[in-house]
Amino acid sequence: MNPLHLLFACLSALVLYPLSGLAQERATSAPARRDGQRDFDFEIGTWRTHLKRRLRPLTGSNTWVEMKGTTAVRKVWNGRGNLVELVADGEGGHFEGLNLRLYNPQTRQWSLHFANSRDGTLAVPTVGEFKDGRGEFYAQERLDGRAILVRFVISDVTPTSVRFEQAFSDDGGKTWEVNWIAQDTRIDAAAGGAKSGTGAD
Repeated sequence: MNPLHLLFACLSALVLYPLSGLAQERATSAPARRDGQRDFDFEIGTWRTHLKRRLRPLTGSNTWVEMKGTTAVRKVWNGRGNLVELVADGEGGHFEGLNLRLYNPQTRQWSLHFANSRDGTLAVPTVGEFKDGRGEFYAQERLDGRAILVRFVISDVTPTSVRFEQAFSDDGGKTWEVNWIAQDTRIDAAAGGAKSGTGAD
């Protein structure tokens, strides 16, 4: 073999071997993404809901109304989706809401599709996942002609209680204004799925 060819082959092996070894090391050390399709099992059942709603978000107004009602959550697709029905009454009048939550096994994220019986249309879904017992879901919508960001947070999850909070941002997520707070307490005796939604696989 030509000495130059031999030298080139040796140098190529020295360069390529560490790179291939590094790729193999990264492939074996990369943590596997958790399967979140049971994240909402904890919520299956019936809940007593106490909610607060800001009447005019992102207008500088701090006027809130309080309402009380019930939330019923049932599985669809064997838990890879669920349907939430909320009925509440109070200072804000009568409210009926529906939320269809669907799990995407490819992205391992949930999309939350909300509808108000007042207009009967699905809003832009918020999309996200649970990490360490906290669910965060985001969307881009329009409010009074302006593009805004929406953040929906599920936190303080226990077998008998859970907190929901929605906030809007009109500055690209630098600041957030909360406009919806709901605290749910379980009514039915049987918990729907113990520890799901807490970050466990």
